Parts: sequence; structure tokens; C-alpha cells
Amino acid sequence: MREAIEKAGGFKEPALFETASSSEILETGTLLTIFHPLPQGEKENGPLLKEGHGGVKHEEIKIRIGRMAANKLLVFSIPLDLNRISMEDLCLIPGIGESLAQEIVKYREKRKGFRSIEELKDVKGIGEKKYESLKTFFIVTH
Repeated sequence: MREAIEKAGGFKEPALFETASSSEILETGTLLTIFHPLPQGEKENGPLLKEGHGGVKHEEIKIRIGRMAANKLLVFSIPLDLNRISMEDLCLIPGIGESLAQEIVKYREKRKGFRSIEELKDVKGIGEKKYESLKTFFIVTH
């Protein structure tokens, strides 16, 4: 995470990292959202309490770790995880319509996940030619 923040331009001032989260290894396609948490009792449209009553320091920031949306991953040619992708996101991939997406999800549920990308060949509606056109869009994590 430290490396990602440095590549993005770093902090303007010295910063302290929580050891556990700052040493986490980020995989390609990880989305980091950096924000100031609202002080306790404060809403988006203004504070409920007078300043100085509890809450967080204004200098404190939080970093939320998530995954980029499937359409953005595809734009950057980052493979999608066959064991996590939704049926709707499968339909974003060229050559996969709603019925094939349903077959992929059905196969995944029946087998309790894909163990390899090659298992796509076992999905109804995917032959060797279709597999060759699809395999670069996916990874499999366990």
C-alpha cells in the first residue's frame, strides 16, 4: 500500500501507517479509496455537534481497499476472477451473452468454484474455439 501511495504522488506531510494494513500486498485491479471520515455525530450536510466534541481528528484519513468495477478492469485488460464475477459482469465480455453467463454461473455453483480457467471448456456452450477467445479475460483465485 505504501508503494501505491508513493506512485500516486505520496503524502504532502509525514504520515503514520497502521502496520497491519500498510504492509498488505495489493493485487492488480485493487481500488484504493482515500477519504476523511466524518467526525462522530456529523452528517454529510453538516455537524450535529459543536466542533471539538469527540470524533476523529481532521488530519486522519482512511483508506478503503476494494476491487475496481468489472468494466474498468476490462478497459485496462485486467483479467476478471471467474470465482467472483457476477452474471451481469460476465455479459460485458465479448462473446458472452446472458444464456452463456447463466451456464458459467451454474457450473461455478455446482462445482463450488472454478479450480482453473481450463474448466471453462466443461461449461455447456463453450468449445475449444470459444475457450481460446475467452481465456485471456479470466483468472481463477481460490
